[in-house]
Amino acid sequence: MKVTAAHGSNLKYLSLVTLTLQNAILGLSMRYGRTRPGDLFLSSTAVVMAELVKLATSLVLVYLEEGKHFGRLRAALHQTIVKQPLDTLKICVPSMLYIIQNNLLYVSASHLDAATYQVTYQLKILTTAVFAVLILRRRLLPTQWAALVLLVVGVASVQLAQTGEDSGTAATRQQSMPAGDGPEQNRLLGFSAALGACFLSGLAGIYFEKMLKGADISIWMRNIQLSLLSLPFGLLTCAVNDGAQLAARGFFFGYDAFVVYLVVLQAVGGLIVAVVVKYADNILKGFATSLAIIISCVASIYLFDFSLSLQFTVGAGLVIGSIFLYGYDPAAAKGAKPGVRPSAKALAEAEERLLAEKV
Repeated sequence: MKVTAAHGSNLKYLSLVTLTLQNAILGLSMRYGRTRPGDLFLSSTAVVMAELVKLATSLVLVYLEEGKHFGRLRAALHQTIVKQPLDTLKICVPSMLYIIQNNLLYVSASHLDAATYQVTYQLKILTTAVFAVLILRRRLLPTQWAALVLLVVGVASVQLAQTGEDSGTAATRQQSMPAGDGPEQNRLLGFSAALGACFLSGLAGIYFEKMLKGADISIWMRNIQLSLLSLPFGLLTCAVNDGAQLAARGFFFGYDAFVVYLVVLQAVGGLIVAVVVKYADNILKGFATSLAIIISCVASIYLFDFSLSLQFTVGAGLVIGSIFLYGYDPAAAKGAKPGVRPSAKALAEAEERLLAEKV
């Protein structure tokens, strides 16, 4: 019993570290990758490559699940993808939404400093909650509605701190970049892209959760479906957004070891999170997200000439508080037995799959 309890405690700490590092390092790496000196890679190609890495990784994991037998792997893929065309077509919707979302996140990271990006992207909690009410007819607790209000106020405070920069009283400073390096900074564009990504994240997540109810498909097989169907949308995005540059410079223009690391981090990091998230309760997830925001702020001070102000600190504090309040469970606080909440298992399984596709 003691060994089991200690093992469970270790898994929780591992979950905390993994979730924190994934949230913080990805945002910082995306910002650095889009603002560093040198040739700028095309973000649309990075999104496609991340899907390819995710597809290859998921195929290996399903191969292991099937006892390292290629015949079983082929049969499983045929049974899941080919023999269930309607289910496969349904996956096209979240696949397309996730591709657009990931491209928007690169746009946001190109124009917002890492700390502001990290805080703003927490609005996905709001969009997910709204779509859960509208699509799944889920009822939110009063504390959750209060948390959503705090979240909006906190993000608004952070953004207003940003707009104050023009008058010399800004909470954050744009990263200094040599002329010609990285895209010209446009905070309105960055914030709009982050809002769009939050909207798509909420819509795709709830749609996916609704579709997954009662489905008996492993998380890795589901990711194969998602990545496989995401590739055509990703390539189409490349052609539409960057067709001229692709023709002139090539698909891998601007790629180096750091870009490869960023692609792998985006792809494999999400899969790792999907494995450990089942050991993390709401409080631990709140700690992980909060620590990620704090790490992003501190790192941005040293890496990106970020200047912290009282208004930004208050806004970030409200966002962190809203995260904890949204995950607060009054029943558990009163001593209710864990695991008795309705549909908790189904929601946890859906969350594992969603986090596997999250940036």
